[in-house]
Amino acid sequence: MLEHIIVEPPAPAQNAIIWLHGLGADGHDFEPLVPQLGLPNTRFIFPHAPIQAVTINGGVQMRAWFDIHGLDINSRVDWDGISQAEQNIIQLIKQEVKKGIAYHNIYLAGFSQGGVVALYTGLRFKYQLAGVMGLSTYLPIHQNINFHPANQATPLFIAHGNQDNVVPYMFGQMTAENLKSQGYHVTWHHYNMAHQVCPEEMHDMIKWLN
Repeated sequence: MLEHIIVEPPAPAQNAIIWLHGLGADGHDFEPLVPQLGLPNTRFIFPHAPIQAVTINGGVQMRAWFDIHGLDINSRVDWDGISQAEQNIIQLIKQEVKKGIAYHNIYLAGFSQGGVVALYTGLRFKYQLAGVMGLSTYLPIHQNINFHPANQATPLFIAHGNQDNVVPYMFGQMTAENLKSQGYHVTWHHYNMAHQVCPEEMHDMIKWLN
């Protein structure tokens, strides 16, 4: 199982959020957001991605959920790596179920590369989840992904900065529009920001989670 950080709530946990960091970061990256989100019955799980070589960064070893060959929309996608990441996240979901959290009370969230895995895993998972948040991210849409009908009605929060110079804004917008066209319940927000999280986005996340 992936190494991970657990932040327990002050009251008994009724919900869980598994939050995936971006390329080159680690599980501590979004830990400071927990107090700001103000969810007293929610356990947070922040996994660390494995360390591996990343092609787009010259083969440098870093924490990554999968390899990235390029940022062009037609770049080769590391489907094997994404599938392995999916299995790792499913292990964490099942761990929460063993602790007494129902599938429908578990959220997946991810930023950038972590958002790819969160969306991919959540939409393919065979039990309905509470929701999926994809922040400054995308889904590779030039290949058909076998989504599972169990999560057809699961709420999706997708948000992106219109100044993003890492994951192009267009990628996030296309992902939201593509999922909406397939009947998914997408809440789409865009902000005047770069590849980051801003206060307005935090406000919208809190509203959506509550």
